[in-house]
Amino acid sequence: MRTPVLNRLGVLLLASALALPLASTAAPTVSTVSGNTTVQLSPTFTGALASLHVSAAASSPARLSGANASFPIPGGEVDLGTVKGEIEHNGGLDLIAGARKVNISSFVIDTTGPSPVLTGLVKVNDTLLGRLTLFDLGLTSGPQVKRSAYSGKLKISGVQVTLSADAAAALNSVFNVTAFTAGLPVGVATVDSSFVEPDR
Repeated sequence: MRTPVLNRLGVLLLASALALPLASTAAPTVSTVSGNTTVQLSPTFTGALASLHVSAAASSPARLSGANASFPIPGGEVDLGTVKGEIEHNGGLDLIAGARKVNISSFVIDTTGPSPVLTGLVKVNDTLLGRLTLFDLGLTSGPQVKRSAYSGKLKISGVQVTLSADAAAALNSVFNVTAFTAGLPVGVATVDSSFVEPDR
């Protein structure tokens, strides 16, 4: 008759054996090391800015050409299986109306919470207010991944970008308007980054 200790040992060994194939096939967490996130700005968003006489300009090293904005990716961590992680960006946008200038910069795409968001540092006339949730993100498809040895490419297309409630309230307060509303379409983003697998 087997003892309770041996029974428990057998269960543990079986559980470990069953877990091994899962661990070996799990998608890795990778470090994003370069690339860009591009945003095709929505006519609804650019039209709202124009109607309020608010102009937009890129803050280096971001670029803005017409309705196309691009933000370099210097780093981040993403789980290729769940798409959970954070992707950092350099540069930002200046929103200017008369003597008022709002700068939003150092964007971070954050998919670790209950819903994906983009946060950023907010400055008003060069006074730092802090980091706010600026945009809500809607992921319409999974990532496209190309792996080669210890590196690869990660692309996420068709990301719907809408104005968050916090950002709408902040912009209305700064520019003394009521036109900015939560859910206002900002644009469609594409994340295109290179990555390495640091744990391999």
